[in-house]
Formats: sequence, structure tokens, C-alpha cells
Amino acid sequence: MPSALPLADPAPSDGLLPETAAVGAHERNFGVYLHVPFCRVRCGYCDFNTYTATELRGAKQSDYADEAVAELRFGKSVLASSTVPDRPVSTVFFGGGTPTLLPADDLVRMLRGVTDNFDLAPGAEVTTEANPDSVDATYLRTLAEAGFTRVSFGMQSAVPSVLATLERTHDPARVPLVVQWAREAGLGVSLDLIYGTPGETLADWRVSLETAIACAPDHVSAYSLIVEPGTKLARQIRSGVVGTPDEDLQADMYELADDLLTEAGYGWYEVSNWATDDTHRSRHNLSYWTGEDWWGVGPGSHSHVGGVRWWNVKHPAAYAQRIAAGESPAAGRETLDDETRELERILLLTRTRDGIPIRTLAPEARTAVAGLIAEELVDARQALLGRLELTRRGRLLADAVVRRLVGD
Repeated sequence: MPSALPLADPAPSDGLLPETAAVGAHERNFGVYLHVPFCRVRCGYCDFNTYTATELRGAKQSDYADEAVAELRFGKSVLASSTVPDRPVSTVFFGGGTPTLLPADDLVRMLRGVTDNFDLAPGAEVTTEANPDSVDATYLRTLAEAGFTRVSFGMQSAVPSVLATLERTHDPARVPLVVQWAREAGLGVSLDLIYGTPGETLADWRVSLETAIACAPDHVSAYSLIVEPGTKLARQIRSGVVGTPDEDLQADMYELADDLLTEAGYGWYEVSNWATDDTHRSRHNLSYWTGEDWWGVGPGSHSHVGGVRWWNVKHPAAYAQRIAAGESPAAGRETLDDETRELERILLLTRTRDGIPIRTLAPEARTAVAGLIAEELVDARQALLGRLELTRRGRLLADAVVRRLVGD
């Protein structure tokens, strides 16, 4: 089952945010995440907040779009009452679960709920995740005509044995077809891959990468498999049914991904993400890494506005009850202090190619960074002196750089 929600402060039933949430809001982008918590089957490695038909008890997939729209109306009211200024929505992301298990018209109605309650910024990015076996050409065309701009397909692997271990149900031969349909509809395309599945070889991973590249997507995400506690895969590993992922092999797989994607013209911009150019980066995901604001709709969704973070109740039935009562679906929340926000900013920005401008760090942090660089340079200088006959000028230059950084 999905992992537990974090422990924190109780969230007020009216959802109102503290005054601090509005501070600096004009300087931050605003996005909307819509969680669709339904899957046809539960993959053995997944601990996301998702539910199959037999796990819904007390909730209906057919009611979900209307419930999501109701939360969007509620969110609009909460932000206004909390004096958070109106901002256009720069990104919208439908995640899951499998959003495309719902009829296309349901996703369109949910997007309309966004635009009815918030202005959509010109050129806004509107993405949905999709399984390759959950859409056809008509479905994708309907989304594009309604304003979707991008689709992210869960390809995971091109090797049937790897997909079987992951319990993915699609035929890998279908991936090029759905990419073609998305292109014909005018949608941008991202492919999601997973590496390090038990039993997967480096040669298997090369096949998946080369297959993905041959589809010519705009964007590729490649994530190492993480064995989450409580999942079926974790139980299989514990009982010896499948082997434990090899971390050294996963490192080799990551390096292979970076090599092949770079050769194919994709630029790395975040630990697990590559794009054909800067315009095809996932702007919605970048908003998480750069500390922007977003409202998360749906069971288990997380939101963040101005240092206030909250998360919704997990089960669709509990979520539906809160929405029907006109109450906040939030299960808990926390207000981050300045030190925590700065720590999170540094941790998240170090995931990205753009990194952290040194000038934005506190003086003590700048000193610490300089010290780390100095240590690296000292080690590098020693290695060079041990292997190369440096010229006297080269040695003096190396010494001068190290002294300048160390400060002696």
C-alpha cells in the first residue's frame, strides 16, 4: 500500500493560510498539480497513492472529475481569503496513478476547472502522464484540442522481461505508435524510463535507451529503481524471489544514459532529466526544484504556497467526503522557518544543471563552499604533482589559487 503521510500540525477545516504565505508571492510562479489516483493494476515496485477498482470502497472514478473541480473552486476561495494575490497559472500537471484511465472528457473538464478559477498564463505548459496502453489517437487529439501541450508516457523499458518484473502491462512495441499519435495531435512528448530492475543487464538498458532515442521525444526522464518498504517488490527481494538491485550496476546505467542521450543531442538539466533544448525542460517539475508555489488537487496531493506546505487525506473516499462537506481535504500541514526553507532551496537546486548562484548564499555558506573547493583543488594539485612534471610556473599558479581560496 502507499506510504504513510508525514506527521505535522493539523490543518484547519477552512484551509486558510497564515499571512506569511502571501509574502513575496508576486515573485513566485504558481502551478496546479492534479492527482488522479487510479490504476488498472498496482505495479509491484510502486508506493504512490494509487488505487485499483477493488480498493476504492466508498468512492467512484466517475465522480472524481467533479470532486477535483470542487477543490479548485475551494482553492481559489482559500487563496483569496488568505490575501495571496491572484497569479496566472504557469504550469498544470496531471499525475497519478494513470490520469488517462479517466475518459478524455473528464481530464478536459478538470483543466477547464483550472481555467475557470485561475487565469492560464500565455504559453502555459499543460502536461498529463499516460501509460502507452491507456490512450489512442482520438484520445490524444481531444486533449490537444482542449489545451494540453505535452504528454509524458511511462515507457519504463523496451525489454519484455524487465517490464514483466516491474509488472507493467503495456506492449513495448506500442511506444513508437503512441509517440507518433501525440506528435500528430501537436503534443510535446516525454518518455519516462526506469533502470536497475532486478535481472536487468547493461545490455538491456542500452536497448531501452536506444529505443527511446529512436522515438525522438523532446524530453527523457531516467530514474533508478528504488525499492520502497511495504511494496510487493520489497517482499519479493526479502524472500529471495528476485535479486537485490546492484548499486554499482545502476551507476554504470546512469553513466550510459548520460553518454547516449548526450550523443543524441539531449542536454542534462536535472539529476534524472534530459531535454532536446531549454524550451523542452519540464517547467512544472522545475517549479518544485526552484521553490515555486503550487496547489495540489486530489487524494494525497501535496501543496506549497510561500513556505506553507500541506497534504490531503489519502483515500479517495475520505477525500470525497471532505469535498462534499465543503471542508479542506488537507490532513496536515507545516510552516517552514527561514532556515529550513534555505536548506531545502540549496538541496533542491543542487539537483539542477543551473545550480545555485554563490551570491545568493549566506556569508558563512559562501565561506564553506570556498573551503570545499579549496580541498578539492588541494587534492587535485597533489594528484597532478604525483603524476606530472609540472612547470615551475604551473606549480606556482596552483599554489596561488589554493592559497586564495583557503585564505592564508
